[in-house]
Amino acid sequence: MAMQYAPIVLFVYNRPHHLRQIVDSLSKNSLAGESELFIFSDGPKDKETQENVTKVRGYIKTITGFKSITIIERERNLGLAESVIAGVTEIIAKYGRIIALEDDLIVAPYFLQFMNDSLSVYQDEEKVISICGYMYPLRGKYQDTLFFRVADCWGWATWKRGWDLFVASGEELYNTLKDRKLLIKFNLEGAFNYTKMLKRQIQGRNDSWAVRWYASALLSGKLSLYPRKTLVMNIGFDGSGRHGGVNDYFRTEILNEPIAVNGIPVLEDERAIIEISSYLKKQRFNISHGNVK
Repeated sequence: MAMQYAPIVLFVYNRPHHLRQIVDSLSKNSLAGESELFIFSDGPKDKETQENVTKVRGYIKTITGFKSITIIERERNLGLAESVIAGVTEIIAKYGRIIALEDDLIVAPYFLQFMNDSLSVYQDEEKVISICGYMYPLRGKYQDTLFFRVADCWGWATWKRGWDLFVASGEELYNTLKDRKLLIKFNLEGAFNYTKMLKRQIQGRNDSWAVRWYASALLSGKLSLYPRKTLVMNIGFDGSGRHGGVNDYFRTEILNEPIAVNGIPVLEDERAIIEISSYLKKQRFNISHGNVK
């Protein structure tokens, strides 16, 4: 019986140049031709965004190289968070697993292989909530995969059992984190102010679904699997995105070779936490204007 690969869900809006880059990199994956692709195109926010949304919608109708392509065009502008939450919920309910991407990423040639292998290896491991494709530029020597508490959003995958744990209410998440005295852990012991990000989401000052996804994972006591070296690059920090700003803090060289997924014990890698935390502290990243996720 042929293996059923997870559907790919791509969320797009008004950046045709970025979109072409992710589709190009994704189509170079050997499993692209065996994978179903669902493209959710958010509607224009105003007259200024209409032109690029129209360009995006024209381009996505020309995409080839996948097992099948389904395009869902939203009539109104949902915004990033609502678009992602609704799209993931819809597709995962039908397929039970999903690989999710946004339009400001570039993926490695073995990205889909890593995601599908990991989804299969850990499908019955309740402590694993997601698979993540991005990895910070670590200098230490690590095994091919490692576990980390943050459920990231730059090229990720999960199962229905994982997505069922998502809590949409930022206020509920914040209060529970506070009551359970988990805010310090949530902030990686002071390395990154996820609490501020979550508060801004509650206040309507950012549109982050991802900080709520991470909070949901932490409160559920779950971990996410990461590759030792990144399989994803975010190209959205050029001022074009909703939350990105302009910086290159998170740019790192993509790994162009396969990652072995061998089913390691589900324990957070303490060395990696220390190194990632140190890296984030050194960046002195200012999130006062929104969310990097």
